[in-house]
Amino acid sequence: MEVTSAQFRASARRALGDERLQTALASIQKGFPGKRATALEALPEFAATSDHVTAVRDHVNAHLDVYLERFEAQVQAAGGQVHWAADADAAGRTIVDICRRAGARSVGKGKSMASEEVGLNEALAAAGLQVTETDLGEYILQLRGDHPSHIIAPAIHLRRDDVDTAFAGHHDAGVRSSSSEPAELQAEARRVLRERFASADVGITGANMLIAESGSSCIVTNEGNADLSQHLPRVHIVIAGIDKVVPTFEDASALLRLLARSATGQEITVYTTFSTGPARPDDSDGPAEYHVVLLDNGRSELLGGSLEAMLRCIRCGACMNHCPVYGAVGGHAYGWVYPGPMGAVLTPQMVGIERSADLPNASTFCGRCAEVCPVQIPLPELMRHWRERAAEQGVESAMVRYGLRTWAALARRPRLYRRCARLAAGCLRLLARGRGRLTRAPLALGWTQSRDLPAPARRGFIERWQAGER
Repeated sequence: MEVTSAQFRASARRALGDERLQTALASIQKGFPGKRATALEALPEFAATSDHVTAVRDHVNAHLDVYLERFEAQVQAAGGQVHWAADADAAGRTIVDICRRAGARSVGKGKSMASEEVGLNEALAAAGLQVTETDLGEYILQLRGDHPSHIIAPAIHLRRDDVDTAFAGHHDAGVRSSSSEPAELQAEARRVLRERFASADVGITGANMLIAESGSSCIVTNEGNADLSQHLPRVHIVIAGIDKVVPTFEDASALLRLLARSATGQEITVYTTFSTGPARPDDSDGPAEYHVVLLDNGRSELLGGSLEAMLRCIRCGACMNHCPVYGAVGGHAYGWVYPGPMGAVLTPQMVGIERSADLPNASTFCGRCAEVCPVQIPLPELMRHWRERAAEQGVESAMVRYGLRTWAALARRPRLYRRCARLAAGCLRLLARGRGRLTRAPLALGWTQSRDLPAPARRGFIERWQAGER
């Protein structure tokens, strides 16, 4: 996927002016936050479970090599194979090689943000393989040549007529539905995808967790497409980040109690599937080959550093569901795979701060993202880290750079600072013209286009403090 994070400001402006997108984004605020709150109320031990899972994630990060080696050994003991991919190119080459050795022509693919991260569809297509996304949202996006705008609801930015148009442009008349009602469109997709499931030579899925004690992968869905992608093809490939490993099934169970509640407000998703190796001789179904591609792609560089807490992330999407910036501009404005607050931390790590310097600044620092994170990632603190790195490397905009230098020069001279502040406050009061508010203000047109700015008081805090007012 092309990285366009450097164009965040322009993309955000377009998103704010897109009425269709704004209507679609409104559904996030109406749905996910309320459902999550209801689900948490029904689980009094949510906070204790959060503490436990956070401790488990930190423990794994401190001993990641041990658990990854244990996972690899257990996968091999079950008859599977583990492949280590240092970066996106290595992951793509590895999976293409597996498909070629299997003589594959078609691939059925479950939803996987790791595969989006490495541009897997493009790599497979370049190798001559027919790839079909089997998650309904991802399938719609594939037909449109689009990318996910949300990590758990990839097509949330689209409306029903967008889906109908996509299907009309790619589906034969024999499978087309008679109406554009949601149930009819779902049935139409089912008619197409069932044939793809049955004919796929290779199935590729992501993983929500990797269980070290058994070598199992776990994936959660509400459609069941991942189950069909794992069981029907003769080869099953899992692609997952090295940060997805947990020690035991008990730890996985605790994490599952947080995941669906934080993501969609469900107690648990409709399908929770564990896969352990290829089919055994007495199994009625299952793949003949089982491969796990463990992706690093910058994750190991987070270990032991200021951003290590990001490795706790369970990809629930709660941070973006509650983020006012994401809710205003959507996921595509962020310009890469991971949007919202978690993307503002991960994207600079994976593509470089010089290509994504605006993302850590795309936050009001209201703190909601940290409050709702089920594994207690201090996202504002981590975004602040990237702001500091951007300043050190001089990659922020000239306006920000010179503005901060001017403020710093004044802040080091308190008397001059107070004089300038009084002068600026006086000018703003004049602009307010006695109305107590400004409808337009210099250097703040973006603010005053949508709200009024209160006029400064005649006497500031310092003056009142010095006068003995308490």
